[in-house]
Amino acid sequence: MKIGIVLSTKDEEKAYNAFRFGNHALKKCHDVSIFLLGEGVEAEEIEGKKFNVKEQIISFADNNGCILACGSCLKIRQKGESNVCPISTMEDLMMLVEKSDKVLTFG
Repeated sequence: MKIGIVLSTKDEEKAYNAFRFGNHALKKCHDVSIFLLGEGVEAEEIEGKKFNVKEQIISFADNNGCILACGSCLKIRQKGESNVCPISTMEDLMMLVEKSDKVLTFG
C-alpha cells in the first residue's frame, strides 16, 4: 500500500507519532512518503527528552521513506533543504495525494 502522511505541526508528540507510524509502515513493506507543511518543516530540529523526533526521522530516511518539505514554508522560516528533506512544492504534495492509497494528517 502507498501511504501519504502530511505533518503540519512542530508539536513534539504529534511529529514523533507521525514518523513512528511511518517507520512502522515501512517495516510492514508499505511505500511511505511524508510531506512537511507549515510548522511541520521544523520537525527535523525536535530533539525532546520524551519524543526524539530527529531520531525517528533518521530511521525513516535510512529505511527509504520519502520526506518532502514545502519550499514556501521553509522560505518563510528562512530555512533551506536538508540532506533528508528536499525542497518541494504544492505540485509535489498533489502528486503524493494522487499516488497514495491512504493519506493521513498529523497536525
